Amino acid sequence: MNGHLISIGFGNVVASDKIVAIITPGSSPIRRLKDQARQKGKLVDATQGRRTRSLIVMDSDHVVLSAIGAETITQRLENANGKFDE
Repeated sequence: MNGHLISIGFGNVVASDKIVAIITPGSSPIRRLKDQARQKGKLVDATQGRRTRSLIVMDSDHVVLSAIGAETITQRLENANGKFDE
């Protein structure tokens, strides 16, 4: 992938080539992932106080919280990098 910047809402961006996964919150394993990232100091909250609609796992073990849905972020990645193989 190329090093495009992807908007995750409220003026925040992440580098597309550093994204490992984009996941939706809600399940217990995802909550544990978020809690572990917080304990390690690797949680980045980019929600601006809004509800978390997606978690972005980065290759540096950082977890970024976004108020933008996972589907929307995925579409932005597809537009920037071309279509993903599903």
